Amino acid sequence: MTEYDVKDKGLAAEGVLRIEWAAMEMPVLALIQKRFEKEKPLKGVRIGACLHVTSETASLMRTLAAGGAEVALCASNPLSTQDDVAAALVFEYGLPTYGIKGEDRDTYYRHMQSVIDFRPQITMDDGADVVGMLHTERKDAVAGVIGGTEETTTGVIRLKSMEKDGVLLYPIVAVNEALTKHLFDNRYGTGQSTLDGIIRATNRLIAGKIVVVVGYGWCGRGFAMRAKGHGADVVVLEVDPLRALEAVMDGFRVMPMAEAAPIGDIFVTATGDIHVIRGEHFEVMKDGAIVANTGHFNVEIDIPALQAMATATRRVREFVDEFSLPNGRNVYLLGEGRLINLAAAEGHPSSVMDMSFANQALSAEYMVKNADKLEKKVYVVPEDIDAEIARLKLAALGAGIDVLTPEQVQYLSSWNMGT
Repeated sequence: MTEYDVKDKGLAAEGVLRIEWAAMEMPVLALIQKRFEKEKPLKGVRIGACLHVTSETASLMRTLAAGGAEVALCASNPLSTQDDVAAALVFEYGLPTYGIKGEDRDTYYRHMQSVIDFRPQITMDDGADVVGMLHTERKDAVAGVIGGTEETTTGVIRLKSMEKDGVLLYPIVAVNEALTKHLFDNRYGTGQSTLDGIIRATNRLIAGKIVVVVGYGWCGRGFAMRAKGHGADVVVLEVDPLRALEAVMDGFRVMPMAEAAPIGDIFVTATGDIHVIRGEHFEVMKDGAIVANTGHFNVEIDIPALQAMATATRRVREFVDEFSLPNGRNVYLLGEGRLINLAAAEGHPSSVMDMSFANQALSAEYMVKNADKLEKKVYVVPEDIDAEIARLKLAALGAGIDVLTPEQVQYLSSWNMGT
């Protein structure tokens, strides 16, 4: 019998429809699934995944299972589970799943423990929480692990720190570093879905608002681009001079948080760091300022400081909490500071997750084939996998590219042809 902890078995049929709808725009993963069904490259391999339990993730889990893997899935964020999808994975597809939207902290970590109890040989992380647990309180389960993958910028930062300190116990493929992941998922996926989450949570008009984007990595770039497209006056905050210069060249105002805090209407964090919006910033914000996060963890916003400052709090909409400050102004926090695109919306569109999860599936296959050769390090996705995913995606989109002629190949590889 399939083990699970989901909200409601009765949601399974609705979840199937949601999964099927998403799969319509995931042709690359479908092609991989078709090959996996034939070749079974993951036969007998146990994969423990800690990812957002969404319709797109369901297609990845089904692809891994088609390849012969035994899979178990838990949520990588307390607010990111789609309850109907979780039910469908268990009751329609027979895949162990642990995730309930809005689960408390204890339940979140209990679900992670359930996946580790599955004794995975490969871990799939979205934020490195399973890796972290395996390296601390669950070292008993590390022995059988041959490798893992990591989906997010935040997780890769943590893993590279572990590698640097010499404590990483098994190799990890940084899926987030694949060009077909971060150039598209982080930019176009996060850009659209973050805006979607803010609009769904607030029903506010974006046009004419001053939108402050904290961080100009690929996620920040994507959101800034989309907010500008909706008519916002976009301000970018950065600590990296090159990224800040790029933001200026892209047409955005760049300034420190101390200058942006009093003028912003909507603030969105996308840094992967801690407390980039703090008490001194809340104190000077406009009445009605909206604060949201699109980074992996809600620590980007100093929520404890906001709670301590508030004279009163109330929930005014499903994903909007009002904090009344001593100065008489109100600040509104969206989605408890968690990823707003998944807390209040449905996460990335399936078309971009098609590439991200194709990377996950092929990286798992790569890990199985090369486990005995890999060191306890963080690896990038091999270039041939990245290029193959791009080729398949182009074909699915009906876009063709040219091929170099022999003369062009010779010219590019020579040094003595001159002008």
